[in-house]
Amino acid sequence: MYWKIREELSLAERLRRSYYKLLRDELSQFLLDKALTASYKNFAERDVPYPFVERRELKPRARIPKEEYECQNSFLVIFLEDSIPPEHKKYIRFFDSNRTTKTNLLRSKTLSLESDFDRTQKYLDDAHFFDVFDELLRVDYALLLQRSPTNQKRKNRYSISHFHVRIDWPITEAAEDMARDLRYISKDLYEKGDKYAEDVQKKFFEYYCLPEMVGGRRTAAVVAAQYLRRIPCISTIYVASSESRALIRCNERGVSKSVLIKLSSKEMAAVAEANNMTQAMLKKNYMVAKEEKDGVFIFKATYAPTSHALPSEGGKLRELVPEPHWRTVSYQQILPKPGVWDWAPISHNLIYS
Repeated sequence: MYWKIREELSLAERLRRSYYKLLRDELSQFLLDKALTASYKNFAERDVPYPFVERRELKPRARIPKEEYECQNSFLVIFLEDSIPPEHKKYIRFFDSNRTTKTNLLRSKTLSLESDFDRTQKYLDDAHFFDVFDELLRVDYALLLQRSPTNQKRKNRYSISHFHVRIDWPITEAAEDMARDLRYISKDLYEKGDKYAEDVQKKFFEYYCLPEMVGGRRTAAVVAAQYLRRIPCISTIYVASSESRALIRCNERGVSKSVLIKLSSKEMAAVAEANNMTQAMLKKNYMVAKEEKDGVFIFKATYAPTSHALPSEGGKLRELVPEPHWRTVSYQQILPKPGVWDWAPISHNLIYS
């Protein structure tokens, strides 16, 4: 395992992890709202029907229709528990030129900055952080959030350290790294021939619950997720895609996808009854929009690796067989509306019902 579990951490490191996860929860709420609820509003404002994700698209090996939707918000965010050492700049492109300084932001015309712009707004604990963060999400490439290594008084302070961050690690190297860890190869991706190497690359995308060989932000996200295993801390990658209409999250727990779904009045009644609540409670705390008699909800699918996507027993070298699935659905949940404090996610079997 590339990261330490809590029992292996010092008390100082445990405090840092607790703080990181607290900030991550808050960040996740904001990004759920931005990727899904705000996108739904974009469609509604243009009087365009929202393209709800079909249930089959949430299966681990699903093929997603190759259509991009202009109204769907898209972004890529990398959030680390610690900070990336400088030697990794070759593949995670963060330099002085794309650091979130006032000079760089003005030069790139990224923010509508005024003369009284406060540099502390880039810190996650600042009251105006999400105002700046919301504007920066529109930037191409990725935003990098990490622990500030220079702040001695507040050692666990996190900020948006860089914008316009490119992920330049080749897909072939990412797939090779995964296959070596899982013991499908000993050293080189092409050691068993071109066809085997191609199959490994396809499995790399399946490992992260993506259709094979997708492009754009989603590929950058999963390549970054694989690369950051070289850094001994937990990290979280958020990617919202205008094609998938989903918020995909990769972290130490695996991969999850959150999407908008529509439930009929009959389905809402069944969900409410199964969870010992009234329909009024369900609508108040979980429904993000109403379409005539139907309700719009946030649905989250969490995926777990099968035995084929786990390291082999005893580290023995094994042969890749393309047919077996590498991911399975472990949790299916309807999430509370972003910002709802007292209500927990509720289990709901949607994908295979």
